[in-house]
Amino acid sequence: MLENMDEGKKIAIISYVTIIGTISAMVMNGEKKNAFAAFHIRQSLGIFISFFLLGYFVGYFDSWMATYSFWLFIFILWIYGFSTALQGQMRAIPLLGDFFQKIFKNIE
Repeated sequence: MLENMDEGKKIAIISYVTIIGTISAMVMNGEKKNAFAAFHIRQSLGIFISFFLLGYFVGYFDSWMATYSFWLFIFILWIYGFSTALQGQMRAIPLLGDFFQKIFKNIE
């Protein structure tokens, strides 16, 4: 059981290392279906997709304050998710985590 948790933790940590890490983690978890890894894959995928979709619109604002606030918000979400994966916990990121779990529920 501990070996299964360690493997899930490794995959979860990889999922937070860029969008390529998230895709790699999805492939790595494809055969084993670790619930811990799947939870963090859904969280990190949500963070990265939010970054790309919202960042596109935030980029149109001609305000360093809006851009800086957006980057800071995404970075805090990323740090929170990454730290919970390192600690071996399954806590959803604030504000959006439960939403990400719902919309990406097919990722196992």
